[in-house]
Formats: sequence, C-alpha cells, structure tokens
Amino acid sequence: MTREEQNVFLSEGYREALRYMDNAKEALQKSQKDDHYYKDSKYVKAACGIAYSGVLVALDAWFQLKEVTSPRKSLRKSVDFYKGNIYKLDKKMSDRFNTAYEVLHLVGYYDGERRIKTIQSGFEVAYEIIERIKPEELVEVKESRVKEAKRILNGLFILFSTTVKRG
Repeated sequence: MTREEQNVFLSEGYREALRYMDNAKEALQKSQKDDHYYKDSKYVKAACGIAYSGVLVALDAWFQLKEVTSPRKSLRKSVDFYKGNIYKLDKKMSDRFNTAYEVLHLVGYYDGERRIKTIQSGFEVAYEIIERIKPEELVEVKESRVKEAKRILNGLFILFSTTVKRG
C-alpha cells in the first residue's frame, strides 16, 4: 500500500472512529450531572458502549494497515484477539486498550458506573487510541450514498435508543 493509499485508508478509519466518539459524547450529554456523578446510567451505558465501539473501529483500521489477520468470518473477534495482537504490536497501546476495555466496556457499559472522573478517563484513553491511527495527512474522502444513509440511520437509531423509555 502506498503512502497516499494509507492516508486515504486511515482517514476513513480515523473519521469513522471520531464519529463514534461524537455520538458517544452526545449520548453522555443527555445525562445530567449531580455533584461527581451522572444522574442517568442509561445514557452513560449507551455512551460507553458507543465510545468502546469507536475504539474497535480505530483498532480494526490499524490492524488492517499492520496486516493482522482477522479470525475466520464465522468467528467473532474476541477481546483476547485484540489484546494479543495489540500487545505484539505496541505495548503502550496495549495498556491503553486494557484501560478502554475495563473502563468503557466493563465498568461503564456493563456495570453502569456513573462517576464522572471514571467515565472521563475512559473517554480520554479512547481518544488516545484513536489519535494513534491519525494519518500523517488527513485526506478528504467523499462519502458514498450508502455510507451517508448508514450515518443518518445510525444517528436516528442513537437518538431513538436514548430517548425511548423502557417499561
């Protein structure tokens, strides 16, 4: 892959990961703050799940650039897949991923942690991971109609999922 092709490829992955983070911040803003805690764990859980997905988008782009082979299509990528491959490539990135996994995925998404400093630390490390794949030169990539439709539908889904109350 030429340097220009890498920049185009990474620009797409980088922008997509940042889009996830923007959506995560939107979801998080819907939960009001009360002293050192967010009030509504539903929004915090949604935000953490979206932010963690953004981390995975960035890592998938990085893996593809580093020619890391994914498991067979019939197998899901596990956290062990990510941990093992990241550790082989970059030990500092491994530390960051472990933190993102623990804070965003386990503590924030599954456990519903609402402490503001804890959630912010997860978001900070997510941005550090995403910045790691930032291309040398951001290339403007024209969005296809299919991607535009997916982006709009994803935004609507997030809006719907964060506003619908479960009974």
